[in-house]
Parts: sequence; structure tokens; C-alpha cells
Amino acid sequence: MMKRLLVSVLALAILLAVAVSAFAVPAGRKIEFEAKGGPGKVIFDGQMHAGKGLKCSECHPSIFKMKQGADAITMTAINEGKFCGACHNGSKAFSATDPTNCGKCHKK
Repeated sequence: MMKRLLVSVLALAILLAVAVSAFAVPAGRKIEFEAKGGPGKVIFDGQMHAGKGLKCSECHPSIFKMKQGADAITMTAINEGKFCGACHNGSKAFSATDPTNCGKCHKK
């Protein structure tokens, strides 16, 4: 009985680790998104956001889906207050609609 419980717990732990690694960004890593058009790729730094006191659950899954690439993020949507624009609106964080801020996210 104890051996069966141990095997079940171990299998669950392995399954959970595999599922989380498929969706989560490990600490210290950045995610790069290719921006269609000319402004350059977008680099999301989770550590920078965590350093501001934010937790992953503040954006996932309410603003962003859990799987990378599952959201169709566009500047139009951001400017409408969706995705990054939910916070980057000039009140909570720097405004994504201000052209002087483009280089904060887009890298050539």
C-alpha cells in the first residue's frame, strides 16, 4: 500500500514538473517575441516585473493565456488596453501608446 502511494505521488510530481515547464518561464530567463513589422522583437523580462512586486498570477491566466504563443498580441490590442496595455497605460506603468517608450520593450 505504501509503495503504491509513493509511486503515485512520484508520478504526480513528475507530471506536474513537465506540465509547468511547458508553460512557465524559468527564473532568470526572458521571453522573446518576434514583432511583425519594423519596431524589433519584444523582450519580456519576468524578473524585472517581479522586482516591481508583481506576481505571475496578476496577469496569468486573466490577461495572458498560460501557454507561450497562445495570445495574438498586437499593438492595436495593447493600445486598446488589452494584454500589456492593461497595465502599461500611463497610470499603473509607463504608457505603451507613447512613442518615446517603444525602446523599453522593442529591441532591434
